[in-house]
Amino acid sequence: MSTEPFDPKPILDGLPLLPGVYRYFDAQGALLYVGKAKQLKKRVSSYFQKTNISPRIRLMVGRIARIETTVTRSEAEALLLENNLIKSLRPRYNILFRDDKSYPYIVLTGHDFPRLTYYRGSPNKKHQYFGPFPNSNAAKESIQLLQKVFRIRTCEDSVFNNRSRPCLLHQIHRCTAPCVNLISAEDYRGDIRKAVLLLNGKHNEVGQMLRDAMERAAAAMRYEQAAVLRDQLRDLHTVQQKQFVESTGDATDADIIALVQQDGATCVNLAMVRGGRHLGDKSFFPDHAEEWAAEEIMQAFIAQHYLERSVPSLLILAVANQDETLAQLLSEQAGHPVRVVQGLSGERKQWLEMAQRNAVLALTQRLAQQGGQRARLEKLRELLALPELQRIECFDISHTMGEATVASCVVFDEQDIRPPQYRRYNITGITPGDDYAAMRQALHKRYQKLTQGEGARPDLLLIDGGLGQLHAAQAVMAELGLSDLLLVGVAKGEERKAGMEQLIYADGTARRLNSDNPALHLIQQVRDEAHRYAITGHRAKRGKARVASSLEEISGIGDKRRRNLLTHFGGLREVVQASVEQLAEVEGISKALAEQIYQQLH
Repeated sequence: MSTEPFDPKPILDGLPLLPGVYRYFDAQGALLYVGKAKQLKKRVSSYFQKTNISPRIRLMVGRIARIETTVTRSEAEALLLENNLIKSLRPRYNILFRDDKSYPYIVLTGHDFPRLTYYRGSPNKKHQYFGPFPNSNAAKESIQLLQKVFRIRTCEDSVFNNRSRPCLLHQIHRCTAPCVNLISAEDYRGDIRKAVLLLNGKHNEVGQMLRDAMERAAAAMRYEQAAVLRDQLRDLHTVQQKQFVESTGDATDADIIALVQQDGATCVNLAMVRGGRHLGDKSFFPDHAEEWAAEEIMQAFIAQHYLERSVPSLLILAVANQDETLAQLLSEQAGHPVRVVQGLSGERKQWLEMAQRNAVLALTQRLAQQGGQRARLEKLRELLALPELQRIECFDISHTMGEATVASCVVFDEQDIRPPQYRRYNITGITPGDDYAAMRQALHKRYQKLTQGEGARPDLLLIDGGLGQLHAAQAVMAELGLSDLLLVGVAKGEERKAGMEQLIYADGTARRLNSDNPALHLIQQVRDEAHRYAITGHRAKRGKARVASSLEEISGIGDKRRRNLLTHFGGLREVVQASVEQLAEVEGISKALAEQIYQQLH
């Protein structure tokens, strides 16, 4: 490996005055930074000419050993490529936001009697979607309120299509029981229309419709119907009172983005307003943002959060938008104009002040939590005599009498758990119930790549189990040439109670910490997370296996019919949810066989 200092001049001289993306690498080939440029030559050269850059960026420039560039057709294309590379490669010096895979939506299905439900994932054109909501609680609370006002069904199709009498939800006035024809299709569609208007923020229009219908019912002496409409009006008023923000405009769709920096930490708070209704907010805490300006952090958030995701028509920012290319690209992606403005006056200012207060509160809580985590980590460093301890990985095995064995690996790094780095491993080819063999297989899968220079090396490896599991882990580490990696077993102790855990070391010695020891609290946190992640994976795998097994056990269902069922419905869960009539629509499935399948799966 060359030790000569890096000379950027030959590369800089050959760069064009064209838009593109540049990437900086260190001497070991690790990616340091990804950036976009309107003119590659000017932008990349500026890193090596400026004298007033921050210490962090100066450190990065001092580590650069290789530069790669990609010319693009436009600055917008460069922005897209930059964002994709940042998300997939997560460079050391870029501002990084954790990528939420999907946001929750409220869905009204495309059935004759639409179902109201909660959904995450890619939208299906057959249904109506409302949102996104910042978190699952906000979406589920809205569903409950809509149920209370309009009594729309929420049951699965397999339940709806096979009811012979109303369910409990009808009895407590949360459903009009269309499953047994206690409401006409026309009246149910009317309730759906009102729910759509309400989800679109048209409270006053819905209220007027209900008042008019109540007066007509009363005039016609249909007093029971008038009483139902009166109750709907009362519940609608309750819904309106639960909204913190009401727009004076018409059905405004906006995201309000506040930003707070304090003690080297940053919080970006995103508040969502749809149809003039405040749906809630969500806080983000970027990595590697310590020395970046607020404007740069805001631009990074908008790019990483909105590109390839739905965008409202208005973004209200705490800091001015300096990148017109980003706004243009968001408009093209959304298929409608997207305005990116700074909220400095009027209603926008009030919205932004609210988001700013929430950002301050979230960051204060975060800093307090990190202070506790720092204290725990310091105690663990002292306990293990590892002053540089930073990254912890923990393994656990989960199965039921040897069935559907799954291993989990969870990661604690930079004073926090890191869910995007978690991994599950399906364990196969071992004697059912052999936890030692399962541990060996999982560790091989996890750390074989580490011997090839791929992946991050942990400072501490926790094994959930006693001396047997620890010896199995030692054997794997020795085989892979990683014997210097510190292994510690976490045994639950004879009484298997929290606070009674024992730490098992490689030489067989055991140590019990006081239940109030901060080091033990950190170990428990990581161990419990590994256990939770393993058992949820195991349950999902076991459920799939049992449904598949149930299909195989049904007389008359061979490979072809089983394949037809799975292809038609898209998965095992959907087969279970299907009604007899829906099952009978599948090629090769008669009505009698459909009834047999339904009975077997329920």
